[in-house]
Amino acid sequence: MRSIDYDQEQYQDYARGRALTQQQLQVWLSAFAAVLPERRPLVGLDVGSGTGRFTPALAEAFGPVTGVEPSVRMREVAQTQSQHPGVRYLAGAAEDMPVPSGSADYALLFLSWHHVKDKPRAARELARVLRSGGRLLLRANFSDHHPRPWWLGHFPRGYEVDASLFQPLHEVIAMFTSVGWRVASFGTVTEPSSGTYGDMLERLRLRTLSFFGQLSPDELEAGFRRLEQAVAADPGAPAPVFAEPLLTLELR
Repeated sequence: MRSIDYDQEQYQDYARGRALTQQQLQVWLSAFAAVLPERRPLVGLDVGSGTGRFTPALAEAFGPVTGVEPSVRMREVAQTQSQHPGVRYLAGAAEDMPVPSGSADYALLFLSWHHVKDKPRAARELARVLRSGGRLLLRANFSDHHPRPWWLGHFPRGYEVDASLFQPLHEVIAMFTSVGWRVASFGTVTEPSSGTYGDMLERLRLRTLSFFGQLSPDELEAGFRRLEQAVAADPGAPAPVFAEPLLTLELR
């Protein structure tokens, strides 16, 4: 996987390219609530919080949240556009979080696990910062449980390249269980449509997905040409939805 430097690319368009509708956000919050303790408030960590697309909503729903994000530029956007009295944003990464041991009830990693460079260290660090019984909400793609969004097949080597970014599910589970975690649940969440095919094409053109950073210029040009031709046939049709994996781990 080619590493994405969010201080040099994507940070200007990320919030727009990866924005969630209110309906989509509520679906995810309901999914998180179903696997978190019922008591409130809960102290949360949004690890790889980016531009803060989830952080304020987590604070509103569950209690105070610390967003941990290594990119200076992404944090700057979050601090400007995703403010909330129950939120703070700190420099850090999954492998090294600037918070006390046993200080959080849960941590969310939403499509950030594949960016983590030292995954075994991150699994241990997440165990350090959560209290006993704490929950890790890992919204990640897995090479053997891949949602296969509708647009991916229009790009050369699309499925192959995208799946190569992710570990198989059993490998992730083995890594966490070896350092004191247990699997609490595994399922899928079907996010409501982001709009029409035309809407989705405009967002994809911003190239705020890690997948696009793995393709050559020729592959990108060919893929977008095919995608544009496909969308032109019915740009106003609702974009299809798909089931997205959510792995919940509990600290023993």
